[in-house]
Amino acid sequence: MQLSTTWLHQLPLTAIHDVQPVGGGDINAAFSLVSAQTRYFLKVQPDRGGAFFDHEIDGLNRLGAVVTTPKVMASGTINQDGYLLLSWLTTGHGSQAALGQAVATVHQQTAPKFGLDTDYRLGKIPKINTWQADWATFYVQQRLDVLVQLAKSNHHWSAERDDHYQRLRTKILNTPHFHTVKPSLLHGDLWSGNISFTAAGTPVLLDPDVFYGDREMDLAMTTIFGCFDADFYDGYQSVYPFEPGMQSRLPMYQLYYLLAHLNLFGESYGPAVDRILALY
Repeated sequence: MQLSTTWLHQLPLTAIHDVQPVGGGDINAAFSLVSAQTRYFLKVQPDRGGAFFDHEIDGLNRLGAVVTTPKVMASGTINQDGYLLLSWLTTGHGSQAALGQAVATVHQQTAPKFGLDTDYRLGKIPKINTWQADWATFYVQQRLDVLVQLAKSNHHWSAERDDHYQRLRTKILNTPHFHTVKPSLLHGDLWSGNISFTAAGTPVLLDPDVFYGDREMDLAMTTIFGCFDADFYDGYQSVYPFEPGMQSRLPMYQLYYLLAHLNLFGESYGPAVDRILALY
């Protein structure tokens, strides 16, 4: 995507003199933008309007109250394109232990119930966030069932997968832990691409998909694609120790993210989904 001069002049900035495309993932167009000697990170969602970024802004504000995140500078709609203007992050290297402590601090932020004030349906994976008092109900009905139904619609499901899934579903609903969980603020997409460090070494959390749920769901995501080492988990536990039996529950949460990838990227993730389902 190229941004015209006319488009850029509608941003709430003056004296824009350098705009360069940068890597921003597979969802948004992303740019480095310099205005009056200040550098910004600009995300643009073509033809989707500014509401596309409302959920991310809410997440950055919630996380940013307790850890470092990019600062939201402005957002809105230009020519039907949604945009989000963030402070620029000059990156460096930092401690995995400090990162673990930062994530644990996020998880210590609580709510009376599980969910969030609003659903998020503008992305490819819908997030149904209706508040629930019971985590098992929330996780099964508003996370797993949604992705299973989507997999059926996308022709990525089978009778065998469904047999295993129904057994897993019953196990979650009948396991006491899932009915005694305390709601924690979750990043929601905690993989290596969504963490960084400032030049001074401070951990930074990026691109949140927040809601209040079981903190083990975030921790499960850290185990899928690597990057988080033993220092991360030691740092985390120095602030917020794990609950007994967590390792046995992680596959039930890994499944959610693998189902999301199955729906987004296709059957290349089928074997990973099947390995989890085969446990049940």
